[in-house]
Amino acid sequence: MSAAEHIHEEDHGHHHKETFMTKYIFSQDHKMISKQYLITGLFMGIIGIAMSLMFRLQLAWPEKSFGIFEVLLGKWAPDGVMDPNVYLALVTIHGTIMVFFVLTAGLSGTFSNLLIPLQIGARDMASGLLNMISFWLFFLSSVIMIASLFVEAGPAAAGWTIYPPLSALPQAQPGSGLGMTLWLVSMAIFVASSLLGSLNYIVTVINLRVKGMSMSRLPLTIWAFFVTAIIGVVSFPVLLSAALLLIMDRSFGTSFFLSDIFIQGEVLHYQGGSPVLYEHLFWFLGHPEVYIVLLPALGITSEIIATNSRKPIFGYRAMVASIIAIAFLSTIVWGHHMFISGMNPFLGSVFTFTTLLIAIPSAVKAFNYITTLWKGNLQLNPAMLFSIGLVSTFISGGLTGIILGDSTLDINVHDTYFVVAHFHLVMGISALYGLFAGVYHWFPKMFGKMMNKNLGYFHFWVTAVCAYGVFFPMHFIGMAGLPRRYYTNTAFPYFDDIADINVVITIFALIAGAAQLVFLYNFIHSIFYGKKAEQNPWRSNTMEWTTPVEHMHGNWPGAIPEVHRWAYDYSKPGQEEDFVSQIVPLKEGEEELQH
Repeated sequence: MSAAEHIHEEDHGHHHKETFMTKYIFSQDHKMISKQYLITGLFMGIIGIAMSLMFRLQLAWPEKSFGIFEVLLGKWAPDGVMDPNVYLALVTIHGTIMVFFVLTAGLSGTFSNLLIPLQIGARDMASGLLNMISFWLFFLSSVIMIASLFVEAGPAAAGWTIYPPLSALPQAQPGSGLGMTLWLVSMAIFVASSLLGSLNYIVTVINLRVKGMSMSRLPLTIWAFFVTAIIGVVSFPVLLSAALLLIMDRSFGTSFFLSDIFIQGEVLHYQGGSPVLYEHLFWFLGHPEVYIVLLPALGITSEIIATNSRKPIFGYRAMVASIIAIAFLSTIVWGHHMFISGMNPFLGSVFTFTTLLIAIPSAVKAFNYITTLWKGNLQLNPAMLFSIGLVSTFISGGLTGIILGDSTLDINVHDTYFVVAHFHLVMGISALYGLFAGVYHWFPKMFGKMMNKNLGYFHFWVTAVCAYGVFFPMHFIGMAGLPRRYYTNTAFPYFDDIADINVVITIFALIAGAAQLVFLYNFIHSIFYGKKAEQNPWRSNTMEWTTPVEHMHGNWPGAIPEVHRWAYDYSKPGQEEDFVSQIVPLKEGEEELQH
């Protein structure tokens, strides 16, 4: 879509001229597929954020009439007052879209596709065809998810976790009918897309590294994407099984998740199932999913902080080890979401132990980032600011996780706004910062243009202040006991004192939403009218900056350069410049850093 790509490309190995369809729509080129993921992810992000602003308006001024509700929600907002059913639906679809369709696709889909071949020195992904199919399945699942919004009875409304029996019985609430079926179909297709993508990434990293690119010379970004893909392959099939069993319960009269249910005084015939089984299956993906979203963001941050501090990353091996440790631990902590589900208290203490362990590799990452920044020659461009912002929200959001991970403390704040504050800081804001940092940093690589720096600064500062403005107060209203997912709190005089805080949060949220429009303008405007980028604008060491600005098949014209050193030789004594590309051979007597 960029102007740089309209420039005639050299067709290496392709003697036929590419048509519009083969180049932009059904492309098998990893660079194009990464753009497709990014643009689809940003579009879904606009919908997800718009939903959050709508329900924030409802929470700040309950029972008030808003013209915008009438326009956007139609019959679900009679006289501009939001219907309680649609409130739940908005919360549900917002959660689903942001977690899966923005963050998973925006980070893994975009950056794994863009960077894995370029940073390991491969011509393309292991399978271009599977890569294309993975994007198109993702696109199809996005379309079905959006289509579910237009169903007459309304979209799925059982919360983004889709707990039965609300989700298993079509008569439970309006959204449990066709809207819920579409949700399940969309997620089943999304899992297929995610698995195809992940397998492709794993095979590419293992098999297609260029000569000299040993695993210990891989940039941390690739380590993060590689391990993320492994987590995806382990945990996504479990979500698929939960979704398939739920489809069986809904459509074929089985009772995996249902037992002893009464609706309107009528006893239903379901026997022997357990909704807690669903919770186990869901959270076995649900918790690793946090790291499927977060690890790529941390990988991107590692690369950007090292580049813009002009220093080698501190503790490379410890960083790799922490990525692997997080991946392993993330699969054995899922029970901390279920402390009050009636789980055996002994099991609760096991999950508390494993959850508190995960704080160790996370702290290693945080300390290593701070130590890399320490006394560095900091280049504070927008990508760097967002990376530092990520370190900040990762720490502040992570600390509250220690409270929630402890079964005795969690009981007091479970299902309150405290939980919302915690996971939005860690998973929502940190991962979004990683996404923004990645876009600002690799935009020249993707589109051959530079983004506007001043607009980037504006975007960062407003977003950073407002993100804390939204989620910091939520900790306090959570500790005061305000429950999440409630449409209005006016029925409880106990919460009257907290009503004003909801207004403050909403104002911050509206300003933050407006700041994202600045980013969107900057992104679209720069694609067409941005300053032309040079080959290596950030003076970076990794291999992607050795390819020409104009995109071509196979990434490198001629032979792929060999790798001679690790990715973080910044400010190395005895070198003329403060960076040494990975493809520069070692000098006489030069030692490779023992990292």
